[in-house]
Amino acid sequence: MSAEPIMEPVMEPKQDPIDLLIVIEEASQAPTRPEYVEGMAIVPPQPNDNHNDGAGELYYQFRAAGFRLAGFNNGYRAAHKDGSTMALMVPDLYVRRRRPSELDEAYSRAHKGRYPIDMLALVGEVTSSNHETDTGPKFRTYAAVGIPVYVLVDRHARTAHCYTDPILPGDDPTEAYYDTDVKVDLGDPLPLPTPYPTLDTTPFLDD
Repeated sequence: MSAEPIMEPVMEPKQDPIDLLIVIEEASQAPTRPEYVEGMAIVPPQPNDNHNDGAGELYYQFRAAGFRLAGFNNGYRAAHKDGSTMALMVPDLYVRRRRPSELDEAYSRAHKGRYPIDMLALVGEVTSSNHETDTGPKFRTYAAVGIPVYVLVDRHARTAHCYTDPILPGDDPTEAYYDTDVKVDLGDPLPLPTPYPTLDTTPFLDD
């Protein structure tokens, strides 16, 4: 008697999005820092001078106000409850809760250069031509992981926002949002919650 063949599909190991982004980086002819948000690998466009100059001015304002843990260019990883990768982000600027501990550095080595996203107390993004990424998937993801303050400079709408009070109404991170939005036109000062400084947004008027 022969056994009945097993017809169940063989599940291949699921590729970690970190490895996917490494392949994208290696294939790109220009320097790039791809990100992974809401199941999508995103290759951001090359930022123009106004983007970089404005983001640098915001970073300087945090440092000038005494926030030594303000920074930029580090990659951060958010995880689902089961430990799998939810998102891989490279914010334009951020304020950390702490300097990397030995545990944080071990996490970064294990996840190929990405630090745990719970290190961040504030994130900032300046929109590029793909402005929907910062106003949609990143907005929801930052809220889903509970980052208290999201500063967004929307050069497309010519507004600046300080989002606070992140809410995740259920288990689906794509349903997350910030309950409070302080919005100003570019050129007007953007108030942030204590202890952060009020931000000068005039550098973005030269766009």
